[in-house]
Amino acid sequence: MSSKFDPEFGITPAVANALVRIEAVKQNIKGLPLTPIVIEKLRETARLQTVHYSTKIEGNLLTKEQVVEVVKENKSFVGRERDEKEIKGCYAALDAMEKYVARGEPVTERVIQTLHALLMSGGRTKVKPTPYRDGQNVIREGATGAIVYMPPEAKDVPALMKSLVFWIKKSADLPCPIIAAIAHYQFATIHPYYDGNGRTARLLTTVILHLCGYDLQGIYSLDQYYADDLPAYYQALSVGPSHNYYMGRAESDITQWIEYFCEGMAQAFENVHAVAQKYANKDKVNIYKIIRTLDTKQRKVIELFRSFDVITSAQVGEILGFKQRTARQLCKKWVDSGFVVIVDPSKKGRKYALAPQFIALLD
Repeated sequence: MSSKFDPEFGITPAVANALVRIEAVKQNIKGLPLTPIVIEKLRETARLQTVHYSTKIEGNLLTKEQVVEVVKENKSFVGRERDEKEIKGCYAALDAMEKYVARGEPVTERVIQTLHALLMSGGRTKVKPTPYRDGQNVIREGATGAIVYMPPEAKDVPALMKSLVFWIKKSADLPCPIIAAIAHYQFATIHPYYDGNGRTARLLTTVILHLCGYDLQGIYSLDQYYADDLPAYYQALSVGPSHNYYMGRAESDITQWIEYFCEGMAQAFENVHAVAQKYANKDKVNIYKIIRTLDTKQRKVIELFRSFDVITSAQVGEILGFKQRTARQLCKKWVDSGFVVIVDPSKKGRKYALAPQFIALLD
């Protein structure tokens, strides 16, 4: 790690303002009464947005609708086989990333190499970590072919990647968005692979943010911010006096990039908070409607389900003050009406779960 960013003097007013906004949304999201069904819906939307926009940045031509069809229906489009493989690989890598985070696995070179392998796999879930490039590569301007950036030589990549991972681990005293921003920049600077560096860099930032608690339950995506104005994205990344790693790029001041990244994160957080707020308000209305359909006995049993995933007629009788036979008859009536479902049909140990449409009442 050699790029210049002094956390004491480098946190400009723009960065400080963005960090305040990020923290505000992070706290506000926690207070929203979102149901598990809504959270999963928003989470899947965020996954698909990430897949679409992250691959779009690299030139993928599939539309958002086509991305959904590829992922959800395994649909194919003539002449778009390469794009389809990119979509499937990106979705597989996101799924693996979420599992890493759920297990609390730290960022390691093996994790990064495995995520890259998944991104390039075309959708396969069993892959071997991708070794770093063994030769030189360059980034060229599409229209003219002029060299935009010349990364470090292959012989230097292993040491640079090891240094990056070590820096991520020891930088816990920095605000997490800044750690993620610097990691994104430095990974793109090292450019450890012949292909897939951009997608891997963006996924790496997501891993870091989620591990630090900046996941918002997985319902946001940063990639649309980049894709909506690609020139601004590339300009923010392109700092330093030269396009050559050894002639200024490695020691460049990246405050401009930090400002760009944190502003994008703040915007993404605020946008998803507005969407989540609408769902929360809608859920409140729906929950009140559902509650009004329940009688007093059912409302009491809802409280029982707050403590137990499944219940017995004996528990129903105890909480309502009914005899065992009356409680069994009442449970049978509730099964017929769709209030509860039987999960254990044995006569002696019959158990009931709350029907799915009433689960929202438990939040």
